[in-house]
Amino acid sequence: MATYIYAITAADHPLRLDGLTGVGETPSGLRVVQSERHAAVVSDAPAGLRAKRRDLVAHQSVLERLMADGAALPMRFGLVGPDDDEVRAALVQEQETYAQRLAELDGRLEYNLKVARDEDSLLREILTGSDEARRLRDRTRDNPDAHGEKVALGELVSREIEARNAAAAERIGGLLAPAAERASDAGPTKAHFLNVSYLVPRDEAAAFSQAVHETAEKYGDDYTFSLNGPLPPYSFV
Repeated sequence: MATYIYAITAADHPLRLDGLTGVGETPSGLRVVQSERHAAVVSDAPAGLRAKRRDLVAHQSVLERLMADGAALPMRFGLVGPDDDEVRAALVQEQETYAQRLAELDGRLEYNLKVARDEDSLLREILTGSDEARRLRDRTRDNPDAHGEKVALGELVSREIEARNAAAAERIGGLLAPAAERASDAGPTKAHFLNVSYLVPRDEAAAFSQAVHETAEKYGDDYTFSLNGPLPPYSFV
């Protein structure tokens, strides 16, 4: 039977799994696949697994318990291996990589930051700072059939939005970089020009959150900062 994988730890991790259940409508019990240096927390992989809330919570609960007791490499939801023997073979084959990653993540948490900019505010800024944008706006407003100018205005605004958002993302990232050990840029989303995960030592989490708060205050109400965490450090495995 296929093996569902939750996390990888050092072999001497306490692995307190009592009271926890695996994923699936009728979850099988959690078990440990062991090599000399590492352990993988696994269960039977249910057929037709989907990202239902019940299963996401079960997966997350296992990770939170493991991380509370020591370093763990969190696997993303849905990771399945052929069987326990193949998982054990991977533990042996990749033992040096796993040891390095566990050392890097020991005592560390992930925080994800997304930042959005109010569109009306951004458009006002573009029109205030660009004579050409104002000219094209006035031309298209006074001449509804000026299709060429409409296209030119749309292209200019699109370039300005991209450039200004990129500059803001770089500035914000620069302000927060000293408060974290590492950053992983996931790239902008449809709604957010900044989407970055930060790796933060557990005992510095409050200072990092404060740095985000101070940066948000500096940028004001036109910007929306959304900080999510602490999370298992998926982005740094």
